[in-house]
Amino acid sequence: MEKNKIEISVMSINDLESIQNILLDSFDNFWSYETLLEESHSQLSTIFVAKYNNEIVGFTGIKKICDEAELMNIVTRKDCRHYGIASATLEYIISFCKNLSCINLEVNSENSIAINLYKKYNFKQVGLRKKYYNNIDDAILMTLKLNR
Repeated sequence: MEKNKIEISVMSINDLESIQNILLDSFDNFWSYETLLEESHSQLSTIFVAKYNNEIVGFTGIKKICDEAELMNIVTRKDCRHYGIASATLEYIISFCKNLSCINLEVNSENSIAINLYKKYNFKQVGLRKKYYNNIDDAILMTLKLNR
């Protein structure tokens, strides 16, 4: 899989319908179909899909709040991980948000792969929420300041 052949676009209802049956099996349990559908109708949210050879291999969501973006998730299909899809998606999101002041996110402190990805793109830790996930794992709060 070549990273430069990954195409990223706003999720359509057809995209959502095409992944409905494989969401839990192929994408872990990050978001359900109902959550994606709800967010796709929100005026504040934008959901993007990553496609390779016209097949959805990942998705991500952002929520714009004032002049900031909240990165809600970056999800890669299980059988397509370690091919640069999350990096390509994050690069796209950073470019998409270039006129905003920053991108904020929270990440499970146990998710070293995601933490390293965000650090690679200069996200900085700005806070910590103790026992945020299931009253067990901490959430690391990270921010990328954007040049406007």
